[in-house]
Amino acid sequence: MESVWEVVRANVGVYGVKIITALIIFFVGWMLAKGIAAGVAKIMRRAAIDKTLVGFIRTLVYFGLLVFVIIAALDRLGVQTTSLVAILGAAGLAVGLALKDTLANFGAGVLIIIFKPFHVGDFVEAGGQMGSVKRVSIFNTILGSPDNRKIILPNSMVLGSAITNFSDVDMRRIDMVFGISYDDNIKTAKDVLMKIITSDERVLKDPAPVVAVSELADSSVNLVCRPWVKPDDYWGVRFDTVEKGKAELEAAGITIPFPQRDVHLFEEKKAA
Repeated sequence: MESVWEVVRANVGVYGVKIITALIIFFVGWMLAKGIAAGVAKIMRRAAIDKTLVGFIRTLVYFGLLVFVIIAALDRLGVQTTSLVAILGAAGLAVGLALKDTLANFGAGVLIIIFKPFHVGDFVEAGGQMGSVKRVSIFNTILGSPDNRKIILPNSMVLGSAITNFSDVDMRRIDMVFGISYDDNIKTAKDVLMKIITSDERVLKDPAPVVAVSELADSSVNLVCRPWVKPDDYWGVRFDTVEKGKAELEAAGITIPFPQRDVHLFEEKKAA
């Protein structure tokens, strides 16, 4: 009976020390994981990184460190952690293969948030779609189209194609083409178009607007009209100039032709 108690006391002493050590490792590691995650988040906030990415990276760092702490505590208890690490590795590989598209979107989202090719409110063309940026998250980017449609783009599609940011510039050039008849006076037409754009207060003086002959087409002489404007004035100036251009050119006696074709008919006489 005494020998049994001696064995129990010995085992309790051995395993008690292991349990206490494992608990110490767990609680100290847990506190360190929280501290390191908070420190990483603080550094990222100082670097003016997006709040969404800060919160995600903080959570990722915390749980990643916590897994190592748990494995270390179990190893101290005498649990064979080699097989556990192998199982976790295999599970991670399987999850990674199953979620490869999601992980690709995540990686692209991180790069978009860090390098910021556009900001919320910018009008962009990305992933084959055009619209104003409403929100940028870890996995997708949401655009609002000009006709008020909500467009959700996976970040891998956004980063995998050319991105055109129409808002991140100080000025934009409007390219318009007006066709006149070959019988009309080119100088008169150019003067009319130049007067329209120079009298518009929204058109910038520098760079100077341009009106020039761009092409001798099949049915018309094409004049290019290129004023520079602020990005917010782009569509307003374009619409007004096209409307005024037609009205003023016609008032000046300039003909705006349309494609036409002359057809000649030949009658073949049959032999008697």
